[in-house]
Amino acid sequence: MQKVVITGRGIVSSLGNSVKEYLDGLRNNSTGIRPIQWPNEPEPAWFGAVHDFDPTPWINEKVIDGTDIFAQFALAAGEQARIDSGIEEFDEDRTGVVVGTSMGGTRSLSEAQRDYEQHGAQGISRKMMLRILTNMAGSQLAMRYSLHGPLLTVATACASSIDAIGNATRLIRLGEADVVLTGGSEAVSRGQGDFAPAYFIGQARYGMLSGSKDPKRTLTPFDKDRTGIVIGDGSAMFVIESEEHARARGARILAEIVGYAALADGPHPSAPDPSGKWEAKVMRKALANAGIEPTDIGALYAHATGTPKGDEAEIRAINAVHGGRDLPVTGIKGHTGHTGAASGAMSIIAALETFESGLLPNAAGTDTVDPEVDFRVITHQPAEVAAEHIQINAFGFGGQNASMILRRPSA
Repeated sequence: MQKVVITGRGIVSSLGNSVKEYLDGLRNNSTGIRPIQWPNEPEPAWFGAVHDFDPTPWINEKVIDGTDIFAQFALAAGEQARIDSGIEEFDEDRTGVVVGTSMGGTRSLSEAQRDYEQHGAQGISRKMMLRILTNMAGSQLAMRYSLHGPLLTVATACASSIDAIGNATRLIRLGEADVVLTGGSEAVSRGQGDFAPAYFIGQARYGMLSGSKDPKRTLTPFDKDRTGIVIGDGSAMFVIESEEHARARGARILAEIVGYAALADGPHPSAPDPSGKWEAKVMRKALANAGIEPTDIGALYAHATGTPKGDEAEIRAINAVHGGRDLPVTGIKGHTGHTGAASGAMSIIAALETFESGLLPNAAGTDTVDPEVDFRVITHQPAEVAAEHIQINAFGFGGQNASMILRRPSA
């Protein structure tokens, strides 16, 4: 079976629009979560918006005009990943694209509805349909590089990017591609509070959003006083390829993808089984897929949304699989906000740095760890770890459970 490795990465995030800015933010315990004032709303809300994103260095004006910002984020992050990989030109027949997104271009659809109500039919852009389609991030990447390999879009809520990367890995192992551009992207705002789509307000009315008033504790993973999520935007993309292909071209290998699993949790549309048994099962299945034991995992990036129910189930799942052995565990969402489909991929970029430098970022905002936790949550400042294997969790609405395992690259 083909070994699959990561050779390039790129990111657009609330901490910055490059890998360096993002990692510097994690290293310095910074947060990209800020108050944002939506039109017609009496109070500002916390939001992990992407700031100062200029698409023009990455995308031409014609493509900008015909794409939603979720696709623009993916195009920018994808080109960063290509450059990082050292690939000058992709093989058009042997390169695939697999992108995860949960909301796609729904922001553009919301804007179009508003424009119709305000200005009638003439207010609707003729490119609206191009902007809203969920597959357009992947399709635009394929068109940008004139690719004709497999082209897939995965929509599994907040598990989307892990599922995208997992399925991209399978394509390479099956011999369907040598290289795949893969990751996830999500977008709600342009970062200036210019427009509040129903998506954001709907989450607030559903009771999902953080009620914190403390700017240092907006989203608090695994904290006993956690109150909810903060929405975030962004994209993280990767170049993955067969190890044989990577070594043949002398590529720098960042990590090997050794394990992946996905399954249905499913007792409720927005909540996992409170016992955590299905999240524990997907973690064990990923370990089995990698052919390793729980004790081989040296660090874990949790989904860790900071919600009472979500964290409760994941704490119990991690306890069941890894509890009692001081495993260092963290979550990035206190730094970035909950970036939905992109969140798992953003954790992977952080995990690659853990292999490179030993940096394991702290769970920003978390002060008092939930007493049910039977592992070591990294709080207040980053830790240094030496991990041969790292596990990354991503769990989404509708019972979408996914887990992935990376291995430190061999010399």
